[in-house]
Amino acid sequence: MAEPVLLGMPTPPTSPRGVGNLRGDETFPIAARAALGNAQLRANLGHATQTIRAKRAQVVGEVPGWEALREAGRQLKVHTMANLERYLVQLEENVTARGGTVHWARDAAEANEIVTDLIKATGSDEVVKVKSMATQEIGLNEHLESQGIAAIETDLAELIVQLGHDKPSHILVPAIHRNRAEIREIFLREMADADPGLTDEPAVLAGAARKHLRRKFLSARVAISGANFGIAETGTLGVVESEGNGRMCLTLPQTLITVMGIEKLVPSWTDLEVFLQLLPRSSTGERMNPYTSMWTGITPGDGPQDFHLVLLDNGRTAVLSDEQGRDALNCIRCSACLNVCPVYERAGGHAYGSVYPGPIGAVLSPQLTGIEDNASLPYASSLCGACYDACPVKIDIPSMLVHLRAAHVETHRAEHRLPTAESAVMAAAAWVMSDESRWTAAVRGARAGRVLGRKRGVIGPLPLPLASAWTGSRDVPRPPKQSFRDWWAAEHDRETS
Repeated sequence: MAEPVLLGMPTPPTSPRGVGNLRGDETFPIAARAALGNAQLRANLGHATQTIRAKRAQVVGEVPGWEALREAGRQLKVHTMANLERYLVQLEENVTARGGTVHWARDAAEANEIVTDLIKATGSDEVVKVKSMATQEIGLNEHLESQGIAAIETDLAELIVQLGHDKPSHILVPAIHRNRAEIREIFLREMADADPGLTDEPAVLAGAARKHLRRKFLSARVAISGANFGIAETGTLGVVESEGNGRMCLTLPQTLITVMGIEKLVPSWTDLEVFLQLLPRSSTGERMNPYTSMWTGITPGDGPQDFHLVLLDNGRTAVLSDEQGRDALNCIRCSACLNVCPVYERAGGHAYGSVYPGPIGAVLSPQLTGIEDNASLPYASSLCGACYDACPVKIDIPSMLVHLRAAHVETHRAEHRLPTAESAVMAAAAWVMSDESRWTAAVRGARAGRVLGRKRGVIGPLPLPLASAWTGSRDVPRPPKQSFRDWWAAEHDRETS
C-alpha cells in the first residue's frame, strides 16, 4: 500500500506551478475585456445559459422539499469533510479488498506520473477518456501526449474542444462557447471520416461523433475516468453522464484508471441518494441522469480486469485547512452557479484562466494554487448572491469571495512596504469617516463634484490621478444639491421653530 497523504499537512501546500490547468496567462480583467469584445461568444453563452436555467427551474420546482434536500446535501458534505481522513482510509481498504489498487497523489505532477506508468505497463499508446474535471485540472492529456500516448476524449463536448484545439469553458458543457455551425466546421476539418455533406443539425453532428468514436471504443485496452462520487462503505465509484460514452469506457477496456479528488467521497449508499437527486436537476435540468454507472473493484469475466484508483490532493488539504474557505470542497460540480452568474454569462469560462470557471472557480482555484497565483479571481463577481441561491449544497460563495479578497489584501500588505493606490484611498476614507467633523466637511465639499456630472447626471471616467482605473468601469452618482445631514438639520429646525 502506498504511503497515504497526511491531511492538513500537504506537501507541497498548493498545486505546483507549471503543471495542469489552474492558472491563466492573464489576469481576469484583461482576459474578460477581450471576451466582452467577442459578440458571437456572448450570444452563444447567453442562449445556452438561459436554456439551462429554464430547464433547471422547471425540474427543481417539481420537488416540494427542495430546500430541505439542499440542506441535507450541505450537512452531508460538511460531515464528510470533517471526517475525510477516516473515510479515505475506509475507501482504500474496500477498493483493495475487491481487487482494485489505490494510489495516493500529492499533486498534479505525481498523479500524471502514476497514470503514465500504469498505461505504459499495458503496452498501450492510446486511451479513451470519460469526461473528467480532475484530469483536466492536472493537465493529464498534455502530459500523456508528451509521453507519446494519445488520449481520446469521448464526451461529445470534450471531443469538440479537443478537435478544435481549444480549452473547456464550462464545467458541465465544455464547448458551451461554440455554436453548431462552428462545430460543423471543426468536424469537417479534423475528422478524416467526416461526410463532406455534413450539416449542422445536432442529431447529424452527434451521429458523426458516434461514428468517429466507435472504433476507438472497440479497440481501446485502457480507459481513464474521473468519479462523481466514491462510496467509502463499499469502495464503489460512480460516474453519471448523459450520452453513454462513459458506459462504453467503463465496461469495454481491459484496464480502467480513475482519477478522483479526495473530496468526492460520500460515506454510504444512503447518502448517495441525496446527491443523485440534487446533481441532475442542478446540472442538466433532468430528473435523473440517463446513465449512472457504478463499479466496485473487479468482477471476474465482467468489465475491466485491472482497476486503479488515483486519489488526488493537489492543494485540497490546503483548502481544508482554511476554516472560512473549506466549503469550496463541498462542490459537486453541477455548474448551477455558472449558469446564473451575470459575470460568467458575459465573460465566458476562458477569462478565468482555470479549468474551474465561474463563481466556484473564483473561490476554488485561488485556494488550490495559493491566493497570489489567482489574485484577480475573487474580484470576478458582483456579489449578487445568485450563485448561493442556485448551489445544491448551499456553498456560501459570496462570503467566501469576500474572505479571499481580504486574504489577498493582507498578503499584499505583508509582502509590499508601499501601499497600493486603492489601499491609500481607503485608508484616507477611513480617516475621514472616523471623525464627525471631518465627515461633515467632506460631505459638504463633495457638492463640488456636481460640476463633473452636469451633462450626463453621473460622473464618468476621471483622468489620472483621480481614480481613473476605478471610474473607467463605473459611473459615480452626481452628488445631490443637499446632503441628508443638511436636510435633517433643516427639518429639525423647522419643527422646533
